[in-house]
Amino acid sequence: MTLKNKLAGAAAGIALLAGGSAAVADGHGEITVAYFLEWPMPFQFAKENGMYEEALGTSINWVSFDTGTAMSAAMASGDVQISVSQGVPPFVVATSAGQDLQILDVAVSYADNDNCVVASALEIDKNSAAELAGKTVAVPLGTAAHYGFLKQMGHFGVDVASLEVVDMAPAEGAAALAQGQVDMSCGWGGALRRMKEHGNVLLTGAEKTELGILVFDATTAPAAYVAENPEMVAKFLAVTAKANEMWNAGDMVDEMLPVIAADAGMDEDATAETLAGFVFPTVDEQLSAAWLGGNAAEFMKGVAEVFVESGSIPGALDSYEAAVNASPLTDAGAM
Repeated sequence: MTLKNKLAGAAAGIALLAGGSAAVADGHGEITVAYFLEWPMPFQFAKENGMYEEALGTSINWVSFDTGTAMSAAMASGDVQISVSQGVPPFVVATSAGQDLQILDVAVSYADNDNCVVASALEIDKNSAAELAGKTVAVPLGTAAHYGFLKQMGHFGVDVASLEVVDMAPAEGAAALAQGQVDMSCGWGGALRRMKEHGNVLLTGAEKTELGILVFDATTAPAAYVAENPEMVAKFLAVTAKANEMWNAGDMVDEMLPVIAADAGMDEDATAETLAGFVFPTVDEQLSAAWLGGNAAEFMKGVAEVFVESGSIPGALDSYEAAVNASPLTDAGAM
């Protein structure tokens, strides 16, 4: 299925969005929340200890996904009410196609945990990136890794049209790189660590940040669900913020790490290594101009323009300000 077909399918589900999400939330006394495996975060400690259910007063059906684009489709169909740590690029792809989603908080900021890896046998680094022309690359289309891939190729002057780009989820891309089926693979989390066992990155996280290649995820939800359940959404964000605060304080790491690792499907060493590259901003930081107070919408516009230029999406919105809703997080901060 092409990316455009995927977008069409997501857009077609918009009509079912409001009714579908309301039915799940109100008719069955539970909500469904999407998250990623092999993507360890403090919220998982709260998840496993029932903190969300206690705060919201309802049961939660936690469902793992492979990509942010799949999260968008599930929210469009009404199967998912909230997505934790959806990448900004897949969010932009969905909203650009007309899906009415909103960013509610900055779930995590990272740079070294999302990247592209070139097969060791090619001996290609940032000084010889032009040699990638004609090579095969595994990229999960419409994700943060896809955006980073496009920006890196643009930086190195490599024409994406000269590459054979294959749409693969990170886990599949890691396996393909290990088996020599692709020359470069892009992804995140545990899959990225496996990729690095068979290759090298072109740019470090710090180098990407200097070039303006930002990488962060957000908690997202359908606008209709947020409008109908503002208090529940605020309580959900408050629990997430509490878990982040507990982790950032540092004195509960020994207690939280094994719980997070088990829920993420990872060993503790790999979990600690991944979390070392993550930053969990405070509520005040998230509400500042650097994030939800202004820069997030501007950044999304930039992401959209890159996708338009690459032919990945037909067009961008004039502004993405309406796709950011800081009100629930503001309420959460007062709880």
